[in-house]
Amino acid sequence: MTSKPSICIISPGLAAANNGNWQTAKRWQQMLSNQNHYQVEIMLQWDGKPYDAMLALHARRSADSIARWSVKFPDRLVVLALTGTDLYCDIAVDASAQQSLKLAHRLIVLQDQGLKNLPFAYQNKAQVIFQSTSRRKPVSKTKQKLRALMVGHLRSEKSPETYFAAARVLAQRPDIFLDHIGAPLDADLGNQARQLAAEVSTYRYLAEQTHSQTRARIVRAHVLVHPSRMEGGAHVVMEAVMSGTPVLASRIDGNVGMLGADYDGYFPWGDAQALANLLLRCKNEPLFLDHLNAQCALRSPLFEPRTEQAALLKIVSQVN
Repeated sequence: MTSKPSICIISPGLAAANNGNWQTAKRWQQMLSNQNHYQVEIMLQWDGKPYDAMLALHARRSADSIARWSVKFPDRLVVLALTGTDLYCDIAVDASAQQSLKLAHRLIVLQDQGLKNLPFAYQNKAQVIFQSTSRRKPVSKTKQKLRALMVGHLRSEKSPETYFAAARVLAQRPDIFLDHIGAPLDADLGNQARQLAAEVSTYRYLAEQTHSQTRARIVRAHVLVHPSRMEGGAHVVMEAVMSGTPVLASRIDGNVGMLGADYDGYFPWGDAQALANLLLRCKNEPLFLDHLNAQCALRSPLFEPRTEQAALLKIVSQVN
């Protein structure tokens, strides 16, 4: 009896990180293992074992694993999934990330604006695979107040300062609440969040939460705020869309690639006043909030698990 083909997933974050890379790696392991397709292991760095294929997340942080694999098994499939810091920072300046692009046989970007940021020479071996999540049943939400939620570990790429500043702008609005979930990876930003919570009663810093706790809060929020300066394709955006919670997002490629160019819930990156204005509009104009929700619902088929699984199985099928 022939054994199942084996795949190693190289992820810069494992369970303890509780971040998007880990959520992607875990979900892909489940999807590729489902129905006995493949034997799949997740690891921070390649352990040297002779798997049939490698699926690596992050060009720079997986560069050593990709390079060692390509020396030992040059003809065995390497699929590289590009993150936000890959697309919008590393591949332009980092030699190891550039080498990963060259060595990978196939490339994955996680939203439909990602392809245009790849060097032209590599675009023909790249494809878009939207990440996915299960649908959650929307819940009834009060119209007496608006509860916004930001989900993102406190680090500069997520631009929590924009959310902080919007909370201060709206400090005198007792009907608009801003909750914030995320580990204080940047100690200074963590201190800022705690100080803000002490000074502004409508801002609440909830620190790190489990994935299930976070999804429950996304379902209950009126709106998710995603102010990042760079994104490869944020989990939390599609989790909100699949939960019936509309999104207010910075107008950057990673968000536009998820929500569509004609979406009406964008604000300029770093513009706290524009974010505050959108939050006020969501509170004062229920029809606007309904409109954003309808726009998100039109994008939701992109984030169905069966769609992502089919695309994954197709891209790794040459290991059979």
